Amino acid sequence: MTMTYSVPPEAAGQRLDAWLASQIEGVSRARIQLLLSEQKVLVDGAEAKPSQKLRGGEQVEVLGKPSLPPLKAFAEDIPLKIVYEDDDLSVINKPAGMMVHAGSGATDDARNHGTLVNALLSHYRSLSTTGGELRPGIVHRLDKQTSGLIIVARNDAAHLKLAEMFSQRRMKKTYVALVHGNVKQDRGTINAPIARDLLRRTRMTTKREADARSAVSHYTVLRRIASRFGAFTLVSVRIETGRTHQIRVHMSSIGHPVVGDTLYGAPARIVPPKTKKSATEEETTSLDRNFLHAAELEFAHPRTGKVLQLKTELPEELEQFLESLEARAATA
Repeated sequence: MTMTYSVPPEAAGQRLDAWLASQIEGVSRARIQLLLSEQKVLVDGAEAKPSQKLRGGEQVEVLGKPSLPPLKAFAEDIPLKIVYEDDDLSVINKPAGMMVHAGSGATDDARNHGTLVNALLSHYRSLSTTGGELRPGIVHRLDKQTSGLIIVARNDAAHLKLAEMFSQRRMKKTYVALVHGNVKQDRGTINAPIARDLLRRTRMTTKREADARSAVSHYTVLRRIASRFGAFTLVSVRIETGRTHQIRVHMSSIGHPVVGDTLYGAPARIVPPKTKKSATEEETTSLDRNFLHAAELEFAHPRTGKVLQLKTELPEELEQFLESLEARAATA
């Protein structure tokens, strides 16, 4: 099936592959580049290159789908931090930096290495098959730079019941996040539907009504920090829904982005308010991941009905970052 797109004047100067990836829902830039390499993209009737710069006014034709090589998950001997396990499910404490599974549009081996799924296949003889060959056992996800508790289904019956709990909001999930600024209220609820950002496809937004899905987050202030790098607030956040980037989007929408989350407005390097922008590295601080941790899970066991309450502490790098801020608060 051929799809045709008209390039608006404001897209002039953009690369073809980047612009086209922003126009097609659920298609990555890597997938677009594969289409281009297979000569399945025409600009004004002529073959095009990924780096081709747009002028505005062109007609871009996409001729079908890319011929993706079959991608299957495979076992890798990667250590796992197992918080709970039985014959039906496991709960893993995932580190930041680990992808849960490779994306369906992955076109290189690097993106299919080091995932949670690869580690699970090495550790367990059997996992649920409901998610397909690329996502065995995976009931829900955590962002790559989010650490914490994630549930894995060991068989299809458990997977179906766990998925039902998620869809019916019977799964209690609580996160801990450090956000920029001083959150005024000790408690609050953010009820703001979330949709994909049409201009930056890797982002989600609360500012678009079309296709937005309901999203509800309840936050509680745990600690307030007044450091020489400015104010920060440590919060716990319980989410009723599980939208993509939900906590990150919601906290940013009220003016308090998660520390380390440059996609939603947090600075890459944190500079003291009274310091010039030309501050040296020694005068700044940073966190090379998002300060977001899935700390608690509470749900009924899919077979026995017994309520499981599972917790995990903040990882060492987040505790050290907090200690660093608080030490600097004391000397500020």
